[in-house]
Parts: sequence; C-alpha cells; structure tokens
Amino acid sequence: MLVFVGMPFFFMEIALGQYASLGPITVWKLSPVFQGLGLASICVSGLIGLYYNVIISYGLIYMVASMTKSLPWANCNNTWNSDDCVGATEWPADSTWSIEDCNSSNQATNTYTPAEEYFYKYVLNISDGADDAGDIQLMIIGALAVAWLIVFLVLIKGVGSLGKVVYFVAIFPYFMLTALLIQGMLLDGAIDGIKYYLTPQWDLLADSKVWRDAAVQIFYSLSVCTGGLIAMSSFNKFENNIRRDAIMIPIINCATSIYSGFVIFAVLGFMANEKRVCIADVAEQGPGLVFVVYPEALAKMPVAPLWSILFFFMVVLLGFGSQFSIIEAVLSALIDVLPRDVQRSTGKTILFRAIMCSCFFLVGISMTTQAGIYILTLLDQSVGGIPLLVVGLVECFALQWVYGTERCAEDIFRMIGWKPSFYWRWCWKFVSPLVLTFVLVMSFIQYKPITYTKPDGVYEYPGWAVAFEWIVISIPILLMIIAGFYNFCRMGGGKALKEASKPEWDWGPASDREPFYQAPESSESYANLNERGENIAMSYKSPYISSADSLKGNMHTPHINTISANTATQANKLSSNNNGVLNEGFQF
Repeated sequence: MLVFVGMPFFFMEIALGQYASLGPITVWKLSPVFQGLGLASICVSGLIGLYYNVIISYGLIYMVASMTKSLPWANCNNTWNSDDCVGATEWPADSTWSIEDCNSSNQATNTYTPAEEYFYKYVLNISDGADDAGDIQLMIIGALAVAWLIVFLVLIKGVGSLGKVVYFVAIFPYFMLTALLIQGMLLDGAIDGIKYYLTPQWDLLADSKVWRDAAVQIFYSLSVCTGGLIAMSSFNKFENNIRRDAIMIPIINCATSIYSGFVIFAVLGFMANEKRVCIADVAEQGPGLVFVVYPEALAKMPVAPLWSILFFFMVVLLGFGSQFSIIEAVLSALIDVLPRDVQRSTGKTILFRAIMCSCFFLVGISMTTQAGIYILTLLDQSVGGIPLLVVGLVECFALQWVYGTERCAEDIFRMIGWKPSFYWRWCWKFVSPLVLTFVLVMSFIQYKPITYTKPDGVYEYPGWAVAFEWIVISIPILLMIIAGFYNFCRMGGGKALKEASKPEWDWGPASDREPFYQAPESSESYANLNERGENIAMSYKSPYISSADSLKGNMHTPHINTISANTATQANKLSSNNNGVLNEGFQF
C-alpha cells in the first residue's frame, strides 16, 4: 500500500503544491471543475481535527493525573471503582501457563481492570449508549479548551510560528519511543509480544476492512488527500527537491510506525503474560490501546509515575504534531479565499484564526458529554474511510487523466530538472486508481454497521446514528459534485448544455421534410437527373441538395462531391463556369 499508493500520492500532492504555491482550494485553478476536491479535502481535515483534539485532551488529563506518588489506575481502592474491579494482585497465577497454549476463553468477561474503570467510569463517565447524552464532563471540556488554546497560539502566525515548534514535536518522540522500548523489553513476556507482532495472519488479507484500514492508515500518516501536503508544500522553494522528499519521508514515516509497533507489542506481551490471556484479548483498537492497555503496563513499571508522565507527554506531542498540520491546512485554505484586505491584514487573519478555533471548540463540546466517545468513534469511522478513498480516486483522475500525466511530468521537470520515471507515471495513471477502486468497492460490498467495543460487550449504534454516519460520508462527496457543477455552469457549460439540448434544425415529421439527395459524383449523374426533370436545391446547413432549379444542358465538370454556396453571387459565378448548367442560381 505504501509503494503503490502512499508514495505516488505523496509525490503527486507535494509537486502540485510546490509548483503552484497555492492552498488546497485555490490550487485547483488548474481545472476549476474539480475545485470541489479542495473543499472536500478541507472538509475531511476539519472533521478529523474536530475529534482529534478531544483525544489530545484525554492525553492531557492522563499526563496531569500521573503527577502523583501512585497512579490512580494502579488499584481498585478509588471511589469510581466497582465491586467487579480486579487489580493486578488478583490476576490468575499459573506457573505452567504458556502464551502458546492461550485461548481467548481465558479472558474473564465479568471483571474489569483498574485502568478500564478509570478510563470508562472516571474520565469518560460513559453512558449506556449514543441516545443517552448525559452531562458534560467538566474535566474533559477544560482539557479541550486548553488543547484548542495551544493550537491557536502555535498557529497564530501560520506556518512561520508552526515551523519553530515542529522541530521539537517531531524529534522528541523518537527518544521516548527508544526509552520505552528498552524498558518494555525488560518485562516478562515482551518477546512473546514481539513474536505475535511479526507473525503474519494471511487469512486476514481476504477481509476488505484490513485493506481499507491499511489505505486509511497510509493516508493519515502521510496526510494524503486531506489538503495538508498541498498546503505545507506550497511554502517550499520552487526548486526544492521533491523527488528526494517523496522517497525519504514516506519511508521514514513507515519505519517509525513499525518501530512504534515493537514498543506497543512488547508491552502487550507483558500484559498477556501477567493476565494469563492471549495477546489478541489484551490488544484494543482506538483510544482503548493508549488509555487502557498501556496505562496498565505503566502501573507495573518501576518509578511508574515518571514513565507515565513521559509516555503521555509523548502522546500529547504526537497528537499536537498532527493537529497543527491538520488545522493549519484548513485555516490557510480558507484564508486563501477571503478578500484581499483580510489576507494582507495581520490583525484580521489572527482574528479569523481565533474565531475558527473557537468554533471548533464549541462544536467539540458534543464529544465532552457522557456519550461523547460514541460520537467520536462515529466521526472517526465515517471520515476515515470512504471519503478519503473517494477524494484520492477523483484527485488521481483529475491530475493524471484530465490535466495529464505528461503535463505533470513537465511541471516537475521545470522545478527540479528531472522527469518522473516509468514507476511514478504508471502508479499515478493506473496502479493507484485501480487499488483505490478495489478497496472502495470492497468497502461497500462488505459494509457492516458501526459498533463500539466496551468492557461489558459490543455496542451497536441505533438507526439514526447509522444514518448520520452516511450523512457524514456523503458531505465531502456532495461538496465535490456541487462545486464541480457550479463551476461548470459558471464557465459556460450551462449554456453549452442548453444549446446541446435544443432540437436540430431538421427535426419534425417526415412528411414536412422533402427528400434529400447527396450531390451526384459525376456529370453523367447530373445529365440523368436533368433528363428525368428532377430538381436539386442547395442548403446552407448541409452538403445535401433539396428542392431547387431544373438542370439544363450537360455537366462537363468531371467530379463533384458536394455543392455549397454562401451567396447568390457565388452561385451565379459557379453557374457561368459550368457552361450555363446552373443558370438560375441557388435558392436559400
């Protein structure tokens, strides 16, 4: 997926942004009918940024909560714990147990760990379902306000202020990952977790969700089809070596993800060994992995509060690193379409950024309620699948089939003096669109209604929530269609369509039309027509002859395919040149 989709798309988008030095919306001046692609990508980014900051707020809560002598999720002696809470000291002990002999049924179904109850009962105070909104959680809304304030302050001057922060945000997590990996490998069962991580499960390749998740993961990690790459690359120097960037950055990004996997699964192996369950039973998807599984492991490490602070500080930094780029892509794209006086005024652009961040915060309050996690999961599943794939597919078609692969290659040559090789062109034009089409079709075929996994079972969303999911999926797609149709009509397409919809000049009942004959091809044919007394007339709209004057004499011109004339003078001239054969001119 990285080789045939990720890298080609990354190269295509940074080349587009760097060549035009325009944002995700205005860059589609190259083909205005596809300007809706810019709106769709910005819509996707906005929705992602909306719930992404809520996840960051969870990280802030955990980081602050870790600043104690004993982690609050280390035991079951807290006010929010239930009678079903089982601490680490109560986990089953079996000296003969082996990870190879594990069975999913080993996992207890009626008990909860302290970390589970801390996240679901204390932080989220989760309700029974999406229908029950419950109360706003003051702790979450406070953390969310802080998160949006940080985003605003970092982006207050746009890319200029963002660039200074990114150096630290991008580099520090590598030191933390390395420290956590070393500590994780010292835990019992870590090797089992690494083995599980490196063992492929070939049967899962038949599941379209795996392919869709792989594509979405590539799109997310590389910021493909979200407008972020186009926005950031638009600030590059025109001669920047995008060929190098298109190879190195995706590979480094993918290598970082693989490296992070070792850190995660080393801890999962330790947790499985401690609980005497399968690693698959320990692993969770989504926020549960970061806010349930990993805190359990941190609680058992030496100097647990220190490791917990460092871990969640890293989580917050990684979250902000992505959030800064996501929101800056949205804001810069919207500023590009504002009036010139607003763009040139520093005070007005700062005010606009403050208003937008405030609006994001207000909308995000819906995810700070007791049902907030249900809404967050709904948005994540809706935005992160079909919309991204559709945007990618249409973008590939617009750039490679409408604008043209050769034209793209010429633009790249103009920037760096090198034309893309066969690999890039083949992927852009055929391989990447085919892969995305396959994943998209299979996603529709194997679609399953959205669910959310809780400690006490799987929650199925009600019908209105499923309908809302499809509405969210449809919004970016509808933006593409509506904007494309608007630009089509604005640029004369509506008039052309109206003209093409009118009946042709010879439309009508057959009885109203006289026989049409194509002009004879020889003088003998004209002579035969004259002998029979048939009439021929010229039509200014057709190379065919309908009612006209009689033919007199013989035609000596050797070969005539069609006869056409624009004026009576030309007709008389033609008549005299043919020995008086057409001496009465033409009727119009």
